[in-house]
Amino acid sequence: MLLKMVQKIPEPKFCILCGAALHEGTPPNDHRPRHICSACGFIHYRQPKIAAGVVVEHDGGVVLIRRSVEPRRGFWSFPCGFMEIDETLEEAAVRETREECGLRVELQGHLATYSYVQSWHGGSIVVAVYRGRSAGGMLQAGDDAMEARVVRPDEIPWPDLAFKSTHAALTDWLQARAH
Repeated sequence: MLLKMVQKIPEPKFCILCGAALHEGTPPNDHRPRHICSACGFIHYRQPKIAAGVVVEHDGGVVLIRRSVEPRRGFWSFPCGFMEIDETLEEAAVRETREECGLRVELQGHLATYSYVQSWHGGSIVVAVYRGRSAGGMLQAGDDAMEARVVRPDEIPWPDLAFKSTHAALTDWLQARAH
């Protein structure tokens, strides 16, 4: 399957505060070039994207969704997505789970946090993953998913997992479950 790559995020050209043109320079007491407003001096930092998700235990297994969108369309992941500006990591994890697989979840603690530089994203991504259990709702494919199902640990489709964080989180979940 040919993976359609998402375009790199474009560099900003204008200040979000005053609209003036940006120039590249290294601010005082900094070590990296940044986008600096030529009029007001505001420094535009580029931050990583933050995603949150839940490894949901349900009916004796773990919930996986088959992605219906790029990147990695057709591959499997636990419910996970980008955090919105007005929510906490925990709220984002619960919302994404409800949106992607129809389940309400009760978080049972932090599983792990993973970070990568993603070529398809054009920058760094931080993925915070929680452990959780189903607290209602109906398991069904939601937005960003073409399928949602429960798999037993021995049924995890390792070669068809969507991301490094999917593989790492499920490995960590299995290790935590064994103890």
